[in-house]
Amino acid sequence: MIPIRTERLRRARPTDVSASKARRHSVARLAGACLLLASLAGVSAAQAQSATTSTPAKSDSLTWNGITLYGVVDVGLSYETHGTPVNDYFPAGIENIIQKNSNGSITGVTPNNLSQSRIGLSGNEPIAGDWAGVFRAETYFNPQSGDISDALKSITQNNGRALNVQTTNVDSSIAGQLFGVAYAGFSSPTVGSFTFGRQLTTLADGISKYDPLYAANAFSLIGFSGTTAGGGVTEDRRLDEAVKYVGKYDWAHVGALYQFGGSRGSTNSAYQFSFGGEFAGASVDAYYAKKYDAVAVSALSAAQVGELTVTGTPPVPGPLAGSGLTVSNSLVGTVSDNTTYGIMGLYAVDAFKFFAGYEHIKFANPNDPYSAGQDIIGGYKLAFVNNTAYTDNKVLQVFWAGVRYSVTPDFDLGAAYYGYSQNSFATGANAGCSSNITGSCSGTEASVGLLADYRFSKRFDVYGGGLWTQVKDGLANGYTLNTSTISTTVGVRFKF
Repeated sequence: MIPIRTERLRRARPTDVSASKARRHSVARLAGACLLLASLAGVSAAQAQSATTSTPAKSDSLTWNGITLYGVVDVGLSYETHGTPVNDYFPAGIENIIQKNSNGSITGVTPNNLSQSRIGLSGNEPIAGDWAGVFRAETYFNPQSGDISDALKSITQNNGRALNVQTTNVDSSIAGQLFGVAYAGFSSPTVGSFTFGRQLTTLADGISKYDPLYAANAFSLIGFSGTTAGGGVTEDRRLDEAVKYVGKYDWAHVGALYQFGGSRGSTNSAYQFSFGGEFAGASVDAYYAKKYDAVAVSALSAAQVGELTVTGTPPVPGPLAGSGLTVSNSLVGTVSDNTTYGIMGLYAVDAFKFFAGYEHIKFANPNDPYSAGQDIIGGYKLAFVNNTAYTDNKVLQVFWAGVRYSVTPDFDLGAAYYGYSQNSFATGANAGCSSNITGSCSGTEASVGLLADYRFSKRFDVYGGGLWTQVKDGLANGYTLNTSTISTTVGVRFKF
């Protein structure tokens, strides 16, 4: 998603000479990473040609009585021309795309670049005919710090901080939950699966399938930003209290999801549908989604922190002191009712796969507004709420296209272009604006991602690549430090 950002202190831009040097360093690092991967691929391919193939295949899954333990550990090294310091809790570690607080160059050890590190349990127990009882539970963590992944904690850590001294902080559906995904249900290969609990949305499944760069944090705009997978806001990439159906019938596949809001009427509820098919090397799916009371959050300003705390000498209670809201659990929230439709597809021919997708997301003021003190995911609270951000509806169009090429069965190269286009939803004197004077003017964001991934074995792979992003006009409002960045990353991933 495009996170909400409050106004911060203005800082002078780097000189053109410094920016040029940063770009040259970034390109050099990316080229070096790709050469390293190519060398590793060549060495491994030569070794594979001389290896014996007579050893019989055997199962190496960690399964006992239908219960499987599995996991992923993904960690690497990143360099960003304009970024913020690595955060111990934010799932991606750094802000791989341009943000309002993107400042100087950053180099650091980063987690979850290609996929989210996790440890999980899944189960499959036959019950009758071809039906089985199934479950899944996953805990997400950051291997560079050893902490449970918690994007919202990364935001509260920056409450009250000026823009130019912030660390990485971005909204997400991963908010320190003990289990980021937890569901159980029934599954049949002929009928489909019915599951109940906290789970990825139908839209998120589509993004994972149809993003040429695997919806990776470090290499994909729609992977790092959950706007597309969340149908407008990243917190809705995964939904609590959800009932989900996925089925495949010959060439056709269908999906549906409903979220119970746990409140009266439609408050906090959601529903999604998908339908598609496979034919002649192609796969295409269409999606529709509706979410009531979608929430996007950002950090508190210094003035808002003052309203929560006791200040002065002698101490004087702030306006919200004693409300149960604290600086460590409070956020600013913008609430909206979102409607999304989209189409995504891929076409495979020989060693190539071509991908493309489009989403149209409409943001409207909520029918059932939230109040200050509202509980949201991860046990966090909205101390300050904006229910009137979209007097005129905001429309965000998301589009992408790319290719993935299998150089060998174990070595893939990928490239993709991603774009956001926002209408002008400003009112009054700014109506119809197309500049950066306000965030409600029309604007664009463009991004190009590159990725090389080599699999040494079933469990272990190395990867490298980069991501460039740039914002303009309304989507560049408040970007007083920088409006573009290049992030380059190399890393390793172990799966079991």
